[in-house]
Amino acid sequence: MLVDAGTADDAAVYRIDENRALVATVDFFTPIVDDPYDFGRIAAANALSDVYAMGGRPLFALNLVAFPRALLDSPMLPEIVRGGGEIAREAGIAIVGGHSVDDPEPKYGLCVIGEVHPDAIVRNSAARPGDVLVLTKPIGSGVIATAIKKDAADAEVIAAAVRSMTTLNRGASDAMRIAGVRAATDVTGYGLIGHLRSMLRASNVSARVRARDVPLLPGAANLARQGFIPGGTGRNIEDARDDARFDDAVPDLIRTLLCDAQTSGGLLICVRPENLEVLLDALAAEATPAAAVIGEVIVGMPGRIEID
Repeated sequence: MLVDAGTADDAAVYRIDENRALVATVDFFTPIVDDPYDFGRIAAANALSDVYAMGGRPLFALNLVAFPRALLDSPMLPEIVRGGGEIAREAGIAIVGGHSVDDPEPKYGLCVIGEVHPDAIVRNSAARPGDVLVLTKPIGSGVIATAIKKDAADAEVIAAAVRSMTTLNRGASDAMRIAGVRAATDVTGYGLIGHLRSMLRASNVSARVRARDVPLLPGAANLARQGFIPGGTGRNIEDARDDARFDDAVPDLIRTLLCDAQTSGGLLICVRPENLEVLLDALAAEATPAAAVIGEVIVGMPGRIEID
């Protein structure tokens, strides 16, 4: 084992030989959008993200399905699976099997197996003081998903969120390799602050984040202002209370969004300052949803984050 659960990294990595290592991960969840096809696409992109965050290349995947038996004759499940298959094809892999259970609440996701060179693993434990923090997708999908459940999000806001959540992190991962990145993580359920804190703890460092430079999905701020805050986001806020030090000038709304529970978010990358422009150029070439420079890694108490 080259990477296990000890550092709460994005996936496990197991060495096969001196040139090859397997990357293994699994992720599934309940629907966050109304359209079953889009739900399948989002869930598949989210599961694949863990392999990309480790600097790996997906090889194949297995479906994980929970669905009520009484609704098997409906078109919902085929559409969910079709959406997952579409994203898998975009990633250049096959879904070669899986497992299903009878469940009153639908759930879908993938077990993904990938590959990485043992010397090219991107870990959450390799951040170093001086590294620049770069985020490759805007945040706010948790707030928007909550608004969707309340029929309060308009079509343009939903479309922008779905577009971001179904964008593979493959391009961002390729850009990391070009820039020689060794530390990164993806931003999902624990929010930007939670996943950054996990990376900082694993690396025994602190960070400074500029709140104004963190990109937001269209409509996210307005919906958060209206009170569409998911339970996971509330828990993230409480969990980060001891480690996230917010400047008084950072509004409560922005504090909430920085902790918003994401689905299929972007990669949070630590890059050496001398390689920053190489990374940004590579991200631009890949047309990632964002390429935002949001802060830097600093010396300090492991996991501590100063938000200006």
